Amino acid sequence: MDELLREYLPILVFLGLAIVLGLVLVLAAVVVAVRNPDPEKVSAYECGFNAFDDARMKFDVRFYLVSILFIIFDLEVAFLFPWAAGFQHIGEFGFWSMIVFLGVLTVGFVYEWKKGALEWE
Repeated sequence: MDELLREYLPILVFLGLAIVLGLVLVLAAVVVAVRNPDPEKVSAYECGFNAFDDARMKFDVRFYLVSILFIIFDLEVAFLFPWAAGFQHIGEFGFWSMIVFLGVLTVGFVYEWKKGALEWE
């Protein structure tokens, strides 16, 4: 039993610290939060329409384009991390396959740029 506790003690300490830190942060947000936001806080923001408006109103397609581009390039970074971590073991084939992958993404980015998806009027 003593050996089992010694093996799992770091996990239990980490879990306890995570729970305590989570509770402290949530309680701090409740204590520090502004109760009555000013009109500027609830006015139109990033997406271009009022925060508390009809959910069925028309939405500009440019927001979808920007979000899709963000997801594409966010996934690119998600593929780059494991590739960089295993770079010593993948060899020349792994290197060139990633270069081709980045090339395809670059061509897509240039295409979107030329089409004006990144321009905002």
